Amino acid sequence: MTPPVQATLPDGRRRHFQHGPIDLVIEAFGAPSETALAYRQAWRRFQMVLPELVAELPRLRQPRGAALEGPVARRMEQVRAPHGGIFVTPMAAVAGAVADEVLAAMVRDREINRAYVNNGGDIALHLAPGETFKTGLVTLTDEPLMGVYTRIQGASPVRGIATSGWRGRSLSLGIADSVTVLARTAAAADMAATLIANAVDTVDFAIHRLPARAVDADSDLVDRLVTVAVGSLSPDAIVNALGRGSDTARAMADRGLIEGAHLTLKSESRVVGVSKLLEKAA
Repeated sequence: MTPPVQATLPDGRRRHFQHGPIDLVIEAFGAPSETALAYRQAWRRFQMVLPELVAELPRLRQPRGAALEGPVARRMEQVRAPHGGIFVTPMAAVAGAVADEVLAAMVRDREINRAYVNNGGDIALHLAPGETFKTGLVTLTDEPLMGVYTRIQGASPVRGIATSGWRGRSLSLGIADSVTVLARTAAAADMAATLIANAVDTVDFAIHRLPARAVDADSDLVDRLVTVAVGSLSPDAIVNALGRGSDTARAMADRGLIEGAHLTLKSESRVVGVSKLLEKAA
Protein backbone atom coordinates (compact mmCIF):
# COMPACT_ATOMS: atom_id res chain seq x y z
CA MET A 1 0.00 0.00 0.00
CA THR A 2 1.45 3.36 -1.03
CA PRO A 3 1.70 5.98 1.74
CA PRO A 4 -0.86 8.79 2.01
CA VAL A 5 0.10 12.18 0.59
CA GLN A 6 -1.11 15.71 1.26
CA ALA A 7 -0.70 19.05 -0.50
CA THR A 8 -1.88 22.63 -0.24
CA LEU A 9 -3.77 23.61 -3.38
CA PRO A 10 -2.75 26.74 -5.34
CA ASP A 11 -5.38 28.94 -3.66
CA GLY A 12 -3.46 28.46 -0.39
CA ARG A 13 -6.60 27.49 1.53
CA ARG A 14 -7.75 24.06 0.46
CA ARG A 15 -5.91 20.86 1.28
CA HIS A 16 -5.68 17.75 -0.88
CA PHE A 17 -5.38 14.37 0.83
CA GLN A 18 -4.89 11.22 -1.23
CA HIS A 19 -4.41 7.58 -0.25
CA GLY A 20 -5.09 4.80 -2.74
CA PRO A 21 -8.64 5.33 -4.09
CA ILE A 22 -9.50 7.97 -1.46
CA ASP A 23 -9.11 11.50 -2.81
CA LEU A 24 -10.24 14.39 -0.60
CA VAL A 25 -10.36 18.16 -0.96
CA ILE A 26 -10.96 19.85 2.39
CA GLU A 27 -11.33 23.42 3.58
CA ALA A 28 -11.96 25.08 6.93
CA PHE A 29 -12.93 28.69 7.67
CA GLY A 30 -12.08 30.42 10.94
CA ALA A 31 -9.14 31.94 12.76
CA PRO A 32 -5.82 30.87 11.14
CA SER A 33 -4.64 29.21 14.36
CA GLU A 34 -7.84 27.16 14.52
CA THR A 35 -7.86 26.13 10.87
CA ALA A 36 -4.20 25.10 11.07
CA LEU A 37 -5.01 22.77 13.95
CA ALA A 38 -8.11 21.53 12.14
CA TYR A 39 -6.08 20.52 9.08
CA ARG A 40 -3.54 18.79 11.31
CA GLN A 41 -6.29 16.80 13.05
CA ALA A 42 -7.86 15.85 9.72
CA TRP A 43 -4.53 14.62 8.35
CA ARG A 44 -3.80 12.57 11.46
CA ARG A 45 -7.14 10.77 11.17
CA PHE A 46 -7.00 10.43 7.39
CA GLN A 47 -3.79 8.41 7.44
CA MET A 48 -5.52 5.54 9.26
CA VAL A 49 -8.77 5.39 7.28
CA LEU A 50 -7.73 3.23 4.33
CA PRO A 51 -5.89 0.57 6.40
CA GLU A 52 -8.94 0.29 8.65
CA LEU A 53 -11.27 -0.20 5.67
CA VAL A 54 -9.00 -2.71 3.95
CA ALA A 55 -8.88 -4.81 7.13
CA GLU A 56 -12.69 -5.17 7.04
CA LEU A 57 -13.23 -5.23 3.27
CA PRO A 58 -14.63 -8.79 3.00
CA ARG A 59 -17.26 -8.00 5.63
CA LEU A 60 -18.06 -4.63 4.07
CA ARG A 61 -18.93 -6.40 0.83
CA GLN A 62 -21.62 -8.49 2.52
CA PRO A 63 -25.21 -7.19 2.25
CA ARG A 64 -26.03 -7.63 5.93
CA GLY A 65 -25.19 -9.28 9.20
CA ALA A 66 -21.42 -8.82 9.34
CA ALA A 67 -19.95 -7.50 12.60
CA LEU A 68 -18.02 -4.34 11.76
CA GLU A 69 -15.47 -2.76 14.06
CA GLY A 70 -13.89 0.41 12.67
CA PRO A 71 -15.64 3.78 13.05
CA VAL A 72 -15.92 4.36 9.29
CA ALA A 73 -17.24 0.83 8.75
CA ARG A 74 -19.82 1.36 11.49
CA ARG A 75 -20.94 4.61 9.86
CA MET A 76 -21.45 2.67 6.63
CA GLU A 77 -23.51 -0.07 8.28
CA GLN A 78 -25.52 2.46 10.30
CA VAL A 79 -26.89 4.06 7.13
CA ARG A 80 -27.37 0.72 5.35
CA ALA A 81 -29.48 -0.85 8.10
CA PRO A 82 -32.63 1.33 7.70
CA HIS A 83 -33.00 0.19 4.09
CA GLY A 84 -33.80 -3.31 5.29
CA GLY A 85 -34.55 -5.92 2.64
CA ILE A 86 -33.22 -3.99 -0.37
CA PHE A 87 -29.98 -5.50 -1.63
CA VAL A 88 -27.17 -3.11 -0.81
CA THR A 89 -23.85 -3.49 0.99
CA PRO A 90 -22.20 -0.98 3.33
CA MET A 91 -19.80 -0.19 0.45
CA ALA A 92 -22.53 1.97 -1.08
CA ALA A 93 -21.77 4.56 1.61
CA VAL A 94 -17.99 4.36 1.73
CA ALA A 95 -17.20 7.73 0.13
CA GLY A 96 -19.69 9.61 2.28
CA ALA A 97 -18.66 7.80 5.46
CA VAL A 98 -14.99 8.65 4.89
CA ALA A 99 -15.94 12.31 4.37
CA ASP A 100 -17.99 12.31 7.59
CA GLU A 101 -15.16 10.71 9.57
CA VAL A 102 -12.46 13.11 8.40
CA LEU A 103 -14.75 16.12 8.93
CA ALA A 104 -15.54 14.99 12.49
CA ALA A 105 -11.82 14.75 13.24
CA MET A 106 -11.14 18.12 11.61
CA VAL A 107 -13.62 20.15 13.67
CA ARG A 108 -13.33 18.26 16.97
CA ASP A 109 -12.60 20.79 19.79
CA ARG A 110 -11.94 23.53 17.21
CA GLU A 111 -13.76 26.83 16.72
CA ILE A 112 -14.54 26.53 13.02
CA ASN A 113 -17.21 28.62 11.29
CA ARG A 114 -17.58 26.48 8.22
CA ALA A 115 -15.82 23.42 6.82
CA TYR A 116 -16.27 20.72 4.24
CA VAL A 117 -14.69 17.47 3.14
CA ASN A 118 -15.27 16.66 -0.54
CA ASN A 119 -14.62 13.02 -1.38
CA GLY A 120 -14.98 12.90 -5.15
CA GLY A 121 -18.25 14.84 -5.05
CA ASP A 122 -19.66 13.33 -1.86
CA ILE A 123 -19.49 16.16 0.66
CA ALA A 124 -19.65 16.32 4.46
CA LEU A 125 -20.43 19.77 5.90
CA HIS A 126 -19.86 21.65 9.14
CA LEU A 127 -21.86 24.88 9.51
CA ALA A 128 -21.96 27.08 12.58
CA PRO A 129 -25.17 29.05 13.23
CA GLY A 130 -25.64 31.76 10.63
CA GLU A 131 -23.22 30.21 8.13
CA THR A 132 -24.14 29.16 4.57
CA PHE A 133 -22.71 26.66 2.10
CA LYS A 134 -23.44 26.96 -1.62
CA THR A 135 -22.54 24.27 -4.13
CA GLY A 136 -23.48 23.28 -7.64
CA LEU A 137 -25.32 20.05 -8.40
CA VAL A 138 -23.53 18.46 -11.34
CA THR A 139 -25.57 16.54 -13.91
CA LEU A 140 -23.48 13.62 -15.17
CA THR A 141 -23.90 13.73 -18.95
CA ASP A 142 -21.35 13.30 -21.76
CA GLU A 143 -20.28 16.80 -20.78
CA PRO A 144 -21.10 17.30 -17.07
CA LEU A 145 -23.25 20.37 -16.43
CA MET A 146 -23.73 22.51 -13.35
CA GLY A 147 -27.17 23.93 -13.99
CA VAL A 148 -28.57 23.99 -10.45
CA TYR A 149 -27.16 25.20 -7.14
CA THR A 150 -28.16 24.47 -3.58
CA ARG A 151 -27.68 26.92 -0.72
CA ILE A 152 -27.59 25.25 2.70
CA GLN A 153 -28.12 27.39 5.78
CA GLY A 154 -26.68 26.67 9.21
CA ALA A 155 -30.20 26.14 10.54
CA SER A 156 -30.86 23.39 7.98
CA PRO A 157 -30.41 19.76 9.06
CA VAL A 158 -28.53 19.03 5.82
CA ARG A 159 -24.89 18.14 6.47
CA GLY A 160 -24.25 15.72 3.62
CA ILE A 161 -24.49 15.77 -0.17
CA ALA A 162 -23.85 12.84 -2.50
CA THR A 163 -24.36 12.00 -6.17
CA SER A 164 -24.79 8.66 -7.90
CA GLY A 165 -25.75 7.41 -11.36
CA TRP A 166 -24.65 5.01 -14.05
CA ARG A 167 -22.16 7.58 -15.40
CA GLY A 168 -20.49 8.07 -12.01
CA ARG A 169 -17.50 6.46 -10.32
CA SER A 170 -19.50 3.49 -9.01
CA LEU A 171 -21.57 0.90 -10.84
CA SER A 172 -25.35 1.36 -10.92
CA LEU A 173 -28.29 -0.98 -11.42
CA GLY A 174 -30.36 1.90 -12.81
CA ILE A 175 -30.20 4.37 -15.69
CA ALA A 176 -30.18 7.76 -13.93
CA ASP A 177 -27.63 10.15 -15.37
CA SER A 178 -27.33 11.50 -11.85
CA VAL A 179 -29.14 11.54 -8.52
CA THR A 180 -28.01 14.07 -5.94
CA VAL A 181 -29.25 13.60 -2.39
CA LEU A 182 -29.19 15.98 0.56
CA ALA A 183 -29.23 14.31 3.98
CA ARG A 184 -28.12 14.74 7.57
CA THR A 185 -24.78 13.03 6.90
CA ALA A 186 -22.69 12.39 3.81
CA ALA A 187 -22.89 8.64 4.47
CA ALA A 188 -26.70 8.75 4.54
CA ALA A 189 -26.74 10.81 1.35
CA ASP A 190 -24.31 8.42 -0.34
CA MET A 191 -26.34 5.33 0.51
CA ALA A 192 -29.62 6.94 -0.53
CA ALA A 193 -28.23 8.32 -3.79
CA THR A 194 -27.09 4.82 -4.75
CA LEU A 195 -30.49 3.28 -4.05
CA ILE A 196 -32.50 6.04 -5.73
CA ALA A 197 -30.24 5.88 -8.80
CA ASN A 198 -30.82 2.11 -8.89
CA ALA A 199 -34.57 2.71 -8.81
CA VAL A 200 -34.50 5.06 -11.82
CA ASP A 201 -35.06 2.26 -14.31
CA THR A 202 -37.26 0.88 -17.07
CA VAL A 203 -37.23 -1.89 -19.68
CA ASP A 204 -35.90 -0.74 -23.05
CA PHE A 205 -33.67 -2.20 -25.76
CA ALA A 206 -31.60 0.99 -25.66
CA ILE A 207 -30.27 0.06 -22.21
CA HIS A 208 -27.13 -2.08 -22.21
CA ARG A 209 -26.04 -4.01 -19.13
CA LEU A 210 -23.29 -6.40 -18.10
CA PRO A 211 -22.63 -8.48 -14.99
CA ALA A 212 -20.90 -6.30 -12.44
CA ARG A 213 -17.85 -8.58 -12.26
CA ALA A 214 -17.34 -8.18 -16.01
CA VAL A 215 -16.90 -4.45 -15.45
CA ASP A 216 -15.10 -4.57 -12.09
CA ALA A 217 -13.76 -7.91 -10.88
CA ASP A 218 -13.90 -6.71 -7.25
CA SER A 219 -17.45 -5.32 -7.34
CA ASP A 220 -19.67 -6.09 -4.37
CA LEU A 221 -22.55 -6.39 -6.87
CA VAL A 222 -21.03 -9.68 -8.13
CA ASP A 223 -23.17 -10.96 -11.05
CA ARG A 224 -25.97 -8.41 -10.86
CA LEU A 225 -26.50 -6.58 -14.14
CA VAL A 226 -25.17 -3.02 -14.13
CA THR A 227 -25.77 -0.31 -16.69
CA VAL A 228 -22.94 0.37 -19.13
CA ALA A 229 -24.77 2.43 -21.79
CA VAL A 230 -28.12 4.13 -22.31
CA GLY A 231 -29.18 4.98 -25.82
CA SER A 232 -32.11 7.05 -27.02
CA LEU A 233 -35.20 6.63 -24.85
CA SER A 234 -38.81 7.46 -25.57
CA PRO A 235 -40.46 10.23 -23.52
CA ASP A 236 -42.66 7.60 -21.87
CA ALA A 237 -39.64 5.52 -20.84
CA ILE A 238 -37.97 8.57 -19.31
CA VAL A 239 -41.10 9.55 -17.38
CA ASN A 240 -41.57 5.97 -16.17
CA ALA A 241 -37.97 5.64 -14.97
CA LEU A 242 -37.91 9.01 -13.23
CA GLY A 243 -41.26 8.23 -11.63
CA ARG A 244 -39.87 5.08 -10.04
CA GLY A 245 -36.87 6.94 -8.72
CA SER A 246 -39.00 9.80 -7.42
CA ASP A 247 -41.28 7.37 -5.59
CA THR A 248 -38.24 5.82 -3.92
CA ALA A 249 -36.86 9.22 -2.94
CA ARG A 250 -40.21 10.36 -1.61
CA ALA A 251 -40.54 7.25 0.56
CA MET A 252 -37.09 7.92 2.01
CA ALA A 253 -37.96 11.55 2.69
CA ASP A 254 -41.19 10.51 4.41
CA ARG A 255 -39.15 8.25 6.71
CA GLY A 256 -36.67 11.02 7.51
CA LEU A 257 -33.78 9.21 5.81
CA ILE A 258 -33.10 12.11 3.42
CA GLU A 259 -34.01 15.77 3.18
CA GLY A 260 -34.46 15.69 -0.57
CA ALA A 261 -33.16 14.64 -3.97
CA HIS A 262 -32.57 15.95 -7.48
CA LEU A 263 -32.90 13.29 -10.23
CA THR A 264 -31.89 13.62 -13.88
CA LEU A 265 -32.28 11.39 -16.92
CA LYS A 266 -31.54 12.65 -20.41
CA SER A 267 -33.05 16.16 -20.57
CA GLU A 268 -35.58 15.59 -17.79
CA SER A 269 -35.25 16.17 -14.05
CA ARG A 270 -37.33 15.70 -10.92
CA VAL A 271 -37.03 17.30 -7.49
CA VAL A 272 -38.18 15.64 -4.28
CA GLY A 273 -38.26 17.66 -1.07
CA VAL A 274 -35.56 20.26 -1.80
CA SER A 275 -37.15 22.73 -4.21
CA LYS A 276 -36.68 25.62 -1.77
CA LEU A 277 -32.95 24.88 -1.63
CA LEU A 278 -32.44 24.87 -5.40
CA GLU A 279 -31.65 27.80 -7.64
CA LYS A 280 -30.73 27.85 -11.31
CA ALA A 281 -27.23 28.82 -12.38
CA ALA A 282 -26.94 32.29 -13.88
